[in-house]
Amino acid sequence: MAHPPRVAMVAGETSGDLLAGLLLDGLRARWPGVASMGIGGPRMQERGFDAWWPSERLAVHGYSIELVRRLWGILQIRKALRARLLADRPDVFIGVDAPDFNLGLERDLRAAGVKTVHFVCPSIWAWRANRVEKIRAAADHVLCIFPFEPELLARHGIAATYVGHPLASVIPMAPDRLAARAQLGLAADDEVLAILPGSRSAEVAYIARPFFQAAALIRQARPAIKMVVPAVPALRGRIEQIARECGVLESLAIVTGQSHQVLAACDCTLIASGTATLEAALFKRPMVIAYHMHPVSWRLMQRKQLQPWVGLPNILCRDFVVPELLQDAATPRALAAAVQQWLDAPARNPGRIARLEQRFTALHEELQRDTPRLAAYAIAQILA
Repeated sequence: MAHPPRVAMVAGETSGDLLAGLLLDGLRARWPGVASMGIGGPRMQERGFDAWWPSERLAVHGYSIELVRRLWGILQIRKALRARLLADRPDVFIGVDAPDFNLGLERDLRAAGVKTVHFVCPSIWAWRANRVEKIRAAADHVLCIFPFEPELLARHGIAATYVGHPLASVIPMAPDRLAARAQLGLAADDEVLAILPGSRSAEVAYIARPFFQAAALIRQARPAIKMVVPAVPALRGRIEQIARECGVLESLAIVTGQSHQVLAACDCTLIASGTATLEAALFKRPMVIAYHMHPVSWRLMQRKQLQPWVGLPNILCRDFVVPELLQDAATPRALAAAVQQWLDAPARNPGRIARLEQRFTALHEELQRDTPRLAAYAIAQILA
């Protein structure tokens, strides 16, 4: 373009704000005078983003009447944003994740002639395959964080570019375990288990109890083990309550945030399925992935599941490189046994650890790209 573009963006939640902040770095490097506006968080605003609404306005918490009120407010924000963008059209609109909010908005803007980009391909390869048609109608281009996604989208006539996963550039290729342990007050020779029961209240409600019951069994077998739980600040009180009910509160070190330090420090992690499992893989750590949800939700998800794996490390490696214990299989005894197999491996089966580290190192190298530059270049091609 002859002039710096006007870029409208919508990012919800902390992860979207992080991704959008990186994207803005790339846009500003390419077009120092770029103007950006829409819905965003503090990382975006630090980069000169004009937040017409803060990203937390898109967060939905609570149930029943409160949930309905929040959803109504979100729909009103989307209506007002659509009207404002149609009245004063940007050169491009970029929806960052939040597909339930962004895809419909992108569709309407694209129909009116605004160029649209969606950053982070919805998980059509895991479930929600029905979203393919929505993506095709909504986005001129999709920026993908996993290498297999552009080819999958191309089969459906959707243009896409692989830009790498931002976490792969944030997490070092060779994490410093000793430094992380020193930060957490752990000794170099401690045996350390990280317990990550999720970052959402519903996850903690369903998975924290069997995790902590498993922790009690592990403690009985390994009295000297150190167990560390990085807790999202808003959920720390609930996590402490469940740990107390399970009789393990005094056996755990619960820290606020610091999930990266905890993953860097640990020998193994018991972890809820989600993005944190990819972080654990990038830290090259053995893990046991588990998940539990309402039985009705589980049955619905199973019908939509398109492949045998649920955990991101297994999906990306196309193999069960780490165990997955899901729903009824996620019993405290089974979880404890799977964790102890990893903890016993250095003495009994050291090759298992070495093979896992090799797989995760190769995965890290595949995901590590200059995401800001690649994303900005793809957007420039759309605007050319």
